[in-house]
Amino acid sequence: LSPDCSFTCHYRCRALVRLDCSGPPDAGDEDDGNEQVLEKDTNVDEPSEWEKTELDQAQVEQRIKEYNSQINSNLFMSLNKDGSYTGFIKVQLKLVRPVSVPATKRVPSLQAGRPHPQGVKRRTSFYLPKGTVKHLHILSHTRASEVIDALLRKFTVIDNPRKFALFERSEKDEQVYLRKLGDDEQPLRLRLLAGPSEKVLSFILKENETGEVNWDAFTLPELHNFLLILQREEEEHVRRLRHRYARCRQKMQEAL
Repeated sequence: LSPDCSFTCHYRCRALVRLDCSGPPDAGDEDDGNEQVLEKDTNVDEPSEWEKTELDQAQVEQRIKEYNSQINSNLFMSLNKDGSYTGFIKVQLKLVRPVSVPATKRVPSLQAGRPHPQGVKRRTSFYLPKGTVKHLHILSHTRASEVIDALLRKFTVIDNPRKFALFERSEKDEQVYLRKLGDDEQPLRLRLLAGPSEKVLSFILKENETGEVNWDAFTLPELHNFLLILQREEEEHVRRLRHRYARCRQKMQEAL
């Protein structure tokens, strides 16, 4: 991604691109997050370098010692007698759509002699705050799908877990790479192999964008919320495009 002309290409194609972009970057083009100005790679088919690494028992023990010596908190990893190990992972929730949680409305009983009111089960939707982070204590063999289930239980989310996916985020050479984890991948193992640095490896929960959306499966309040989200995304996209063309127009006028 060029900081001046905003040209973006795939990281494997960088060597084939010939551009001469000059001029100081415009400070007014800053975005809410660094990921918006960095290239992304979301190829789920290619395993990361840590996923290909195999460790024996002695290497696991040595890695755990090195990991614990590098952290500045009490979120240590512990080796178990059976060869497995436990530890903590931090997951950032970046959800753009509202999630559904159960809501129970208490109504008085209409039958005489019943001591307790009857509960009517409903659901309500809300947006999780931006930057929501959750630490989970898991086992080395805990799978990514189980991490998603645990996160949904923590926030009492009753949406289908298949609506969400766990992503591996890493930074390298001033670029950000995102990879969707497979259901059977083990996040704590990836955490151990990568070390405690969040720049080297971090975990993000996002919507699972796979295939055509079955809109009939959503409730009316959810659909209304989605329409509001689409409107906001459209307005933001138009704002970015206008700003981009305004910058180009300004550069041309300066050249003239």
